[in-house]
Amino acid sequence: MEKKESKGFVELEWICPNCDSKNKGSKKTCENCGAPQPDNVKFQRASDEKIVTDTKAVETAKAGADIHCGFCGTRNPGNAVTCSQCGGELKEGKARQAGQILQAAPPAPKAVTCTNCGTENPGSERTCKQCGSPLPRAESPAISPRSAPASASPAIKAQNKKVNWLLFGGIGAFLVVCCIAILFMVLPSKAIKGTVTDVQWQTSVPVQEVQAVNYSNERGSAPSDAYDVSCRTEEQEVCEEKTVDQGNGFAEVVKECHTESEQYCNYTVDEWKTIQTYTLDGNDLYPVYESPSL
Repeated sequence: MEKKESKGFVELEWICPNCDSKNKGSKKTCENCGAPQPDNVKFQRASDEKIVTDTKAVETAKAGADIHCGFCGTRNPGNAVTCSQCGGELKEGKARQAGQILQAAPPAPKAVTCTNCGTENPGSERTCKQCGSPLPRAESPAISPRSAPASASPAIKAQNKKVNWLLFGGIGAFLVVCCIAILFMVLPSKAIKGTVTDVQWQTSVPVQEVQAVNYSNERGSAPSDAYDVSCRTEEQEVCEEKTVDQGNGFAEVVKECHTESEQYCNYTVDEWKTIQTYTLDGNDLYPVYESPSL
């Protein structure tokens, strides 16, 4: 039986496709450039996410997936009937996709440098504490405007065009090995006479019998030919936390638990076991096997 328990809601983030700035999930327009959020923008988890405690934010999270107006494209709450921008009926609108399991965000860098003023900010911040400009995304390293990347110097270009002598050396070595191999196959071989100075042989005959072998706490069912079988079933509750996109800038943290059963058995099986091995050895050219009388 599967059990679900809600642990609350967390606010997500979205990246403005117009200026590449990070925005809180509840923001309908970009905090940097003012562009409206397109209906195809994906929400993602924040590196510093926390369970939302504000009552109004929780109500927004529970309202369901947002609806983008079919007439003006404005983003509206899931429980809205008419568009807040143009007043059009939202029956013609497009509800955002919801229900996806979101992966955890990569850890935020310790510091991010503002591209506008060069101030160093904590990695979890979205805007610069000095000038208020949007900070670059965590995936892309910050580039200071004072030190724009210069074109590659002639020395670097010359280094990039350097001949790969290692590759040519490897090809040359391979050709030399091939030539030597061909010479060994073409040239006549020399006859060498040898003398056998010693001969040794050894034979062994294992003797087996059927014995009763006991098995304890074996996972799974007992074999079909087992006897004296006794089994027990152990149950274990396995839980997993999932962050589910609500389609409105928030995600619900859900704890899902289910019971897994595993069977363990004690049983006896008859198996062939080696009880003795008869071994003979010699120094002639006539090896023989032992013939034990059983």
